[in-house]
Amino acid sequence: MDWDIAITIIAGVLLVVAAVGVVYPVLPGSPIAIVTLIVWAAVVGSWAAWVTGVIAALVCVGGLSASAVLTGRKLKQLEVPRWSILVAAVAGIAGLFLIPVVGIFIGFAAGLLVSEWIRHGEARTALRYSFETLKAMGAGVLVELLLLCVAASIWSVGVLVHFTTD
Repeated sequence: MDWDIAITIIAGVLLVVAAVGVVYPVLPGSPIAIVTLIVWAAVVGSWAAWVTGVIAALVCVGGLSASAVLTGRKLKQLEVPRWSILVAAVAGIAGLFLIPVVGIFIGFAAGLLVSEWIRHGEARTALRYSFETLKAMGAGVLVELLLLCVAASIWSVGVLVHFTTD
């Protein structure tokens, strides 16, 4: 098998893993995609690969940044403290081990609700803040996933150009 084909298949698999990592936050999705795209371009080495790899990696950087900015802005607006997010993250990790597959999400949401309840002292307010926080984080994940999919589409076109012109 030709080395370019092998590395392209591996890169395609890693881009799928990266997309899963964006949605399921155990894996660092966008960083995996960025490294994959740059390494693929370097190994394949054609002009089409480099142009594609750099543009697609920049789109992933944009997705990662947009996700952080969108989520961070909303959390700052809601004045959600870092300890609340830390409690939620620890509860999410615990949930990962207690309930397979969906435990990370359930644990995170439960941890966030409990920490917000402690902070506000009222269940209704804690529920509202927790819901708004989860909405903000979900929007960030969707934007990051969308831009990772755009980057993967750009990469797909680059793969076609590389293999038809090289």
